[in-house]
Amino acid sequence: MQRLVFEASEEKTDEITILDMPGGYKAFEICAKFCYGMTVTLNAYNITAVRCAAEYLEMTEDADRGNLIYKIEVFLNSGIFRSWKDSIIVLQTTRSLLPWSEDLKLVGRCIDSVSAKILVNPETITWSYTFNRKLSGPDKIVEYHREKREENVIPKDWWVEDVCELEIDMFKRVISVVKSSGRMNNGVIAEALRYYVARWLPESMESLTSEASSNKDLVETVVFLLPKVNRAMSYSSCSFLLKLLKVSILVGADETVREDLVENVSLKLHEASVKDLLIHEVELVHRIVDQFMADEKRVSEDDRYKEFVLGNGILLSVGRLIDAYLALNSELTLSSFVELSELVPESARPIHDGLYKAIDTFMKEHPELTKSEKKRLCGLMDVRKLTNEASTHAAQNERLPLRVVVQVLYFEQLRANHSPVASVAASSHSPVEKTEENKGEEATKKVELSKKSRGSKSTRSGGGAQLMPSRSRRIFEKIWPGKGEISNKSSEVSSGSSQSPPAKSSSSSSRRRRHSIS
Repeated sequence: MQRLVFEASEEKTDEITILDMPGGYKAFEICAKFCYGMTVTLNAYNITAVRCAAEYLEMTEDADRGNLIYKIEVFLNSGIFRSWKDSIIVLQTTRSLLPWSEDLKLVGRCIDSVSAKILVNPETITWSYTFNRKLSGPDKIVEYHREKREENVIPKDWWVEDVCELEIDMFKRVISVVKSSGRMNNGVIAEALRYYVARWLPESMESLTSEASSNKDLVETVVFLLPKVNRAMSYSSCSFLLKLLKVSILVGADETVREDLVENVSLKLHEASVKDLLIHEVELVHRIVDQFMADEKRVSEDDRYKEFVLGNGILLSVGRLIDAYLALNSELTLSSFVELSELVPESARPIHDGLYKAIDTFMKEHPELTKSEKKRLCGLMDVRKLTNEASTHAAQNERLPLRVVVQVLYFEQLRANHSPVASVAASSHSPVEKTEENKGEEATKKVELSKKSRGSKSTRSGGGAQLMPSRSRRIFEKIWPGKGEISNKSSEVSSGSSQSPPAKSSSSSSRRRRHSIS
């Protein structure tokens, strides 16, 4: 101040102009009061501004012993940096006073204070902290396993909410120091990052895109900080990664960030839910599934035993997931439906009920499908892998092509009669199964039905007590005249057996006769 007054007197002016004063007039007022011996109040909210202002005004020990800079440093070391919440508050205030706060090492000292307290054994913590989060619910932040705590036990993630109040640049520096120490559980770090995303990312798509620049920085930073094991984000759920991927696409995040997320989602695809997949375009889902299947094929010989024990369960989960996705996504085209379904290997679909449901739903939503398109759809499904319940539904489903209904009825009858042929037909690798399938196809070629009879219902032949539509009954009678049992020996196809037997023939006489399959 003396220098500024001297310079003003030389210019013969009574006014002193102070340009770019850090902290503004409020910080200057505190410095001026200190010079006049007046009592000043320093706290965590104003101490950064006053420290920068005192540096600007050169209030050092060279000018006067016990000057303001010295007193502020004593207060910082003995009070502010010993307090958890004060350290957080001071760190927040340093951002608006850059580069002064950085040059005076206030930022670095605050980060050191905060990170050191984070790494303290929770059992020794005596200071207050914020902890309002609930520990249950599918949409909560907590992802890693926790034991039920007593009320007086301090949780490992006690610090998360307070640190998540920092801006992204300061938050990144704190988490980086904590990660590099190697003393913090990766599950807790992953939880902190997930909570930060929930705290700062807007929920509406409009808000996301309107502040795309800041949100892009946030997403890229979070992906960079996520704990990884051999490049895999093992401590983050697939649901969280899928949501991050969606946001990264909306805000235009860097291509490497999106690729990293796609790769990690494919590694955890068996953990995903249909709801999480439905927020993405079908092209991206196709890409994720394709990468998952490619990774499964690259299993080395050393991992074959592990794959045999664990991999089959993962494949089954993905198979069920994709079938459910196909059934629920109303925006699929025929080609995208077929291409996505074909990505799933046979080993992932031991039962085709889910695929049948998806095909039936697609047909229901697209009544304009042609016969060839329906045939292409139904070609994805193996009717031999339908359960009894699904077979019963398919036999009465008027949306299915006639050929498929005949095949369903044929294999349903094989199961109903408990014949040895039926047992063989249940195996997907039996040569006899192909023979029976061929017989079903021959039967299909010989059946001629009128489309007018599709809506009527009648008693199912062969079962006696079960009911089926007249369409299915007539098809059934044309294939098995007289409702007789199927011979264990291979039957020759007769060209003259296409006539249906009399409707009033008794079941006892039917059991005594054998008929060829026509």
